[in-house]
Amino acid sequence: MIPGLWDMHVHFGGGDTLISENKNLLPLYIANGVTSVRDCSADISPSVFHWKAEIEKGLLLGPNIFSSGPKIEGKNSIWPGDQEIADETELEMALDSLERVEADFVKITDNALSPELFETAVKRAHQRGFKVSGHIPFGLKATDLSKEGLSTVEHMSYMVKAGSPGETSIIEKVNAKQLDYNAATRELYDSFDSEYALSVYEELKSNNTAVVPTLIGNHIISYIDENDHKGDPELKYIGKGLVKTYDWRVERANKATEKEIIERKKRYEKLTSLIPIIKSSKMDIIAGTDAGFLNSYIYPGFALHDEMKIFVDGGLTPLEALQTSVVNGPKFFGLLDKYGSVEAGKKADLLLLNSNPLLNIEATKDLFALIRAGKILTKAELDLLLEGLAEAKQ
Repeated sequence: MIPGLWDMHVHFGGGDTLISENKNLLPLYIANGVTSVRDCSADISPSVFHWKAEIEKGLLLGPNIFSSGPKIEGKNSIWPGDQEIADETELEMALDSLERVEADFVKITDNALSPELFETAVKRAHQRGFKVSGHIPFGLKATDLSKEGLSTVEHMSYMVKAGSPGETSIIEKVNAKQLDYNAATRELYDSFDSEYALSVYEELKSNNTAVVPTLIGNHIISYIDENDHKGDPELKYIGKGLVKTYDWRVERANKATEKEIIERKKRYEKLTSLIPIIKSSKMDIIAGTDAGFLNSYIYPGFALHDEMKIFVDGGLTPLEALQTSVVNGPKFFGLLDKYGSVEAGKKADLLLLNSNPLLNIEATKDLFALIRAGKILTKAELDLLLEGLAEAKQ
């Protein structure tokens, strides 16, 4: 028996026409033993908050939902549903709105947000008591944002940038238009230094900043020339509208030249090679998948098991990989008094497995039963959930 799994980076979105398909993902998480998810924003936040409330009341079967609500961005963001801000006044208004909807944390990205306003947003959100997650603008350093209160670095690629001794000079070259983004990225990867990276990661740890690697998506796209995923059995559980949102990322990946394919595989290998360094720094690694709309073939529920397997292949023990989900998930929200272990007085979100995941991490897929909020769901009942989802898609 182990605590229920936490996926700490998912998305519900794709517009109002896909609300029902997104709602159908809730039992998909349950059927895979995922009892809590962290929604990192999209464009159907009112529905997500409604589901969250219904689940808490026991009116809807699904995982506990912790949501950022609409994320903070700059004007003319490419992502629908964002709160777009142009200055500090609008930033404060955006944070006010997140307090009103009782967002569980704040998500900030940098598609259209200036580095200066991004850093201010991290600082102000932290001052209000929010946990703060986000991408990192190219013009800023993770260590500087960490000092301002950045709780999590989302995606491992930013950790490569932070681990380059040449980061500052490369940023300056980009600002001076001496390097474009692609050339700068190559220089960052080429100049990465393990010993320097360890010192940076230790500094991030000292500021209580964690990392959510989301490596499964990198793996899928990096090797899509070898596996196009069109025959994946999991597709029968995903709505056609959601599957359609995968196209833009797949089409872009399929345009890669042979040289670019080789390069993206090498970059993926670099990303996974960071796992032992981060482990040595004692930074918290938090399991998240990026599952949901847009992110191609990252199947809700199923993908978390794949992410933990990547962690083990990359250098964590099975126990450490499990802890990235069942311990570090609730730890992010300060909820270890309620979750994270099997003991009296804690929430009854539990997995009963047929074999020991401490010997083989893939045992997390082999469910005997699930206890969700104190109610037992047998393996037969979990299988019926999957069958119902497959039938609903017809």
